[in-house]
Amino acid sequence: MIQAAPILAASSTATATTGQSDAQKAKLKSAAQAFEAVFLRQMIGSMRSASLGDGMLDNEASSTFQDMADSKAADAMSKKGVLHIADLLVKQLGPIAAKGVAGKIEAATASPAPAIESALP
Repeated sequence: MIQAAPILAASSTATATTGQSDAQKAKLKSAAQAFEAVFLRQMIGSMRSASLGDGMLDNEASSTFQDMADSKAADAMSKKGVLHIADLLVKQLGPIAAKGVAGKIEAATASPAPAIESALP
């Protein structure tokens, strides 16, 4: 059975993501859902290509329609969170994104470093 890594524990992510703004959380969730949709499209496409042979009515138009239907199904599945890949990505990347934002804020507000003088006489 697959178990969550210690970094994915709810207590550690709750404290790490509190400093993160709601807009950044929304962006991260949107990107994670988009990644899950792409993954699902690839998975569905691989399953469909593993068919035993061509059907009687298979042609280029039906293939295009199946691809579009598969894409819509993958988008719907990712929004529902069927595989929970997006949730895991948000939990794992949330603290990293929060640290990156905090580092940028600190760098912008920090006073300039003193100039290092040459040690030569």
